[in-house]
Amino acid sequence: MGGRINLLNYRERYGRRLQRLPVDGGFVCPNRDGGVSVGGCTFCDNDAFHPGYTRGKSIAAQIEAGKAFFNRPADGYLAYFQAFSGTYADVSTLERRYAEALSVPGVCGIVVGTRPDCIDREKLRLLASLKAQGYVVELEYGIESVYDETLRRVNRGHDFACTRQAFEMTREEGLDAGGHVILGLPGETREMLVAEADILNSLPVSYLKFHQLQIIKGTAMSREFRDVPGDFLRLGPDAYIGLLADIIERLRPDIAIGRIVSSVPPRFTDAPWGLLRPDELLKRLHLCLEERQSFQGMRVLGG
Repeated sequence: MGGRINLLNYRERYGRRLQRLPVDGGFVCPNRDGGVSVGGCTFCDNDAFHPGYTRGKSIAAQIEAGKAFFNRPADGYLAYFQAFSGTYADVSTLERRYAEALSVPGVCGIVVGTRPDCIDREKLRLLASLKAQGYVVELEYGIESVYDETLRRVNRGHDFACTRQAFEMTREEGLDAGGHVILGLPGETREMLVAEADILNSLPVSYLKFHQLQIIKGTAMSREFRDVPGDFLRLGPDAYIGLLADIIERLRPDIAIGRIVSSVPPRFTDAPWGLLRPDELLKRLHLCLEERQSFQGMRVLGG
């Protein structure tokens, strides 16, 4: 379903059908262990975002379990270090853990999810050396918001200047970087979220994942939502699709879209959207752009 949206497609990108397999590399987060702060980001409960097969197993065993869990035809696998901050360790530790993943038959690369304040030149050069050996190597940074006021409010522990620096360093070392953006964090208006596209366009970002804000039970944000619900922009599926269309029309056409919604098991959230599947929402977004006769980057290109 391309055409109006530049969707992330590994077959087009790498010439192979690749499957990501989330793994827990045993990392923690500097926003939890006191390295930056304690308590973590107010929206975060990491258990809500990685599958049960990762628990209590070695990295290699997780990958084999992931192959069985997803059970999809693939020409190769990418070990996706998704849990917590996948570069939050010394370089020798990173090298060992990445090497374990790459040693598993069928694994042809890694995707490393991390925070912008958990990267430096030495770590980037380790990853660049793996790319030079022929492995697929991608970094995914948690952008979450481009607004410093929001980042402070959610206890992110770094500012947007740190995010920009991470992306620029990554490009300078010859690596691709994607990013996560949460739409609907407290205090942000619809107008701010649409304007966010212009700032994202200024980053050397390869692809973006957009997630609607989900209020996870037991988090600090769930308590904030209970106390000041008016500070949250809560959109139903139709309004959310309209917002996404406005953003995508302003987004550089070379930025691939890796995801437009997040999925969390219902036990973690009130699941206000019911059981709508991501592919259903993608169809709605495509139809919305078709009805508008618009496409990704239209407003950037002056359409």
